[in-house]
Amino acid sequence: MERVIAVEDNLTPVRDFLAAQGCQIIAVERVKDTRVDAVVISGADQNLMGMEDIDTKAPVIDARGLSPQDVWIEIQQRTLM
Repeated sequence: MERVIAVEDNLTPVRDFLAAQGCQIIAVERVKDTRVDAVVISGADQNLMGMEDIDTKAPVIDARGLSPQDVWIEIQQRTLM
C-alpha cells in the first residue's frame, strides 16, 4: 500500500527521496482535505504553515537535522505499514 506523505515545500530533497521510495507526496496545505500517513515539516517554524489548525492523527515529523534517509526511517517506524 502506497504511503501518502505531506511534505513542506521547502524540503525538496526529502520530497524527492520519499517519492523515489514510492510514496505519494502532497503539499502540507492539503492535509485538511486528504488522508495522510505522515506530515513532514522543516521545524524552522512549526506554525508557519498553520500546522496548529490541521486535525490529523498522522505523525508529524520534524525534519530539522535529519537526512532524507533518516526521515524515511522515521516514517517507516511511526506508520508501521
